[in-house]
Amino acid sequence: MEFPFLSIITLSPIAAAVIILLLPKERGENARMMGLAAMILGLVLSAYVYFAYDIDAAAGQPWRNTLQFVEEANWLPSLGIGYIMGVDGLSATLVFLTAIVGLGGVLISWGIEDRPREFYAFFMLLVAGVHGVFVAVDGFLLFFFYELAVLPMYVMIVIWGWAKTREYAAMKLTLYLLIGSFISFIGFLVLYFNMPEAIRTFDLRVWAEFDFPFNLQRIWFMPVFLGFAILAGIFPFHNWSPDGHVAAPTAVSMIHAGVLMKLGAYAAMRVGIQLLPEGAVYWFPLIIILATINVAYGSFIAMRQRDMKYLIGYSSVSHMGLVSLGFAAMTLNGFTGAGIQMVSHGVMTALFFSVVGMIYDRAHTRSMDELSGMAKALPWTVVAFTIGGLVSMGMPGLSGFVAEYPIFLGVWDGGDLNLAGTVGGLNPASYYPFLVVPMALGIVVTAAYILRAIHNVFFGEYDEHKWHDMSPLRGVDKITLAMFVIILIVIGVYPQIISPIVESGVAPVIARIEMAQTNFTVVQSVQSLAAHIVAWLGGGA
Repeated sequence: MEFPFLSIITLSPIAAAVIILLLPKERGENARMMGLAAMILGLVLSAYVYFAYDIDAAAGQPWRNTLQFVEEANWLPSLGIGYIMGVDGLSATLVFLTAIVGLGGVLISWGIEDRPREFYAFFMLLVAGVHGVFVAVDGFLLFFFYELAVLPMYVMIVIWGWAKTREYAAMKLTLYLLIGSFISFIGFLVLYFNMPEAIRTFDLRVWAEFDFPFNLQRIWFMPVFLGFAILAGIFPFHNWSPDGHVAAPTAVSMIHAGVLMKLGAYAAMRVGIQLLPEGAVYWFPLIIILATINVAYGSFIAMRQRDMKYLIGYSSVSHMGLVSLGFAAMTLNGFTGAGIQMVSHGVMTALFFSVVGMIYDRAHTRSMDELSGMAKALPWTVVAFTIGGLVSMGMPGLSGFVAEYPIFLGVWDGGDLNLAGTVGGLNPASYYPFLVVPMALGIVVTAAYILRAIHNVFFGEYDEHKWHDMSPLRGVDKITLAMFVIILIVIGVYPQIISPIVESGVAPVIARIEMAQTNFTVVQSVQSLAAHIVAWLGGGA
């Protein structure tokens, strides 16, 4: 029996949460150490899974054969439910990302004094839920961990969040996400009961090789895809996200923007696009328009913000639009860029929120109108925020460029598609290349609000009297910032560390989409031939 890497990565935070809750109330320091130990264990194992993943063995294979570190056991065989875990190139990358951001969240929360035992226990459950979605190969298991990842968010925001908006933001976030997952689950059950009874199962490996009828895909793709994409902040269902970012404590904001939104994008791809490729091809010419609005609208709204957390929240909406754009491009470049963008944006936003949290803990304000000269008091924060800002702008040499350039290229290449039978009769070839213009505009606006924030918050006069009690950063704060900055630079300087493994993970999905595009072309040709015959017969009559 192989070593159960994925089970330990996923379940060890749950075990840590149980142990933490059994500790006496006065043992808050032990809760911190237990949480740190669980995150370090997850980081070590996920790093091994990431670097040991055999990219060559996955090349050119169907999705079933790209899965590695597979663990499988019967759970409820009468219902076709099994305990099946495995990773492909993309999910191995996202598991590693979750471990990195989770460790950063624990370190940044080291000073939590208000019920640290309960805080770390719920944080462990949140991390476990995210890990579980990325490694689940059984659909029921995926939905189980999906809900586990969403529910602790409500508790953590309500108890430890910003007092002014925490109840409203927590309820808004929970309702949006639970309604979205409920809609997706209904669509999932429809697909389950439309499979032949002899092979009816929740095993996603079987689903990924089954061809559902086109009309079923056309009807149910959007409910399944959008139900998950709500968590990815897709327009117009994005409104919960900035409020949730602002109200959440720093560690939860880091997990929320860093990995939870990627969980929505990943599930939308894995359950929506991979299982219903013809439905994806039919609807993507519309979805790419929504994603383009995400990019441009999110950046313009971020430009208007004076609260640093709201600025980063709307910036996240904008940058997650790039992930949806990469998917909707229906090209390998687009999908690869989307996968890298999930990682780049995850680390970048975790860095942003950690900086804002460090400033807020000392200045007790996030307003750019009140903050000034923070570079003098907290020099590490200005370096970290500036590098994160350059990543956000897509500066060459950093991870943002490595992620965004393939997406731009993928959308441009999407102009070669000729799928006039898609929703509304839209033909991607007629407008995909033009979408690069608002995408580029979004980057220009991003540069404007990032540079303005750096100028207002970190430079200018420093009021010694106003900030007389400003304490320096702790060692754990500096470790967190350094960890995130190094990752963003390494990916930018040496993209080979991530691009081949992500490409190996998305290639089977692209193969399914290309087959669906071929089917679309054949259907169009048959419809065109039938129309000519009918017209000829009518003319002859």
